[in-house]
Amino acid sequence: MSTKDEVIELIRRLPDDVSVADIVAELYFRQKVDAGLTELDAGMGIPHRQVREQLKQWLT
Repeated sequence: MSTKDEVIELIRRLPDDVSVADIVAELYFRQKVDAGLTELDAGMGIPHRQVREQLKQWLT
């Protein structure tokens, strides 16, 4: 499926009364998720242990 087809399908799944701002927000979210998955596939993720340590520092 092409990117264009994926975007059209994403919009079709949204409610009929969706605003343009909501569509843009949904597309932005999708782009960020896709970019994150690409980074993970390239081995650029942060190990779970490291994330837990950072969260402890931020929350204390």
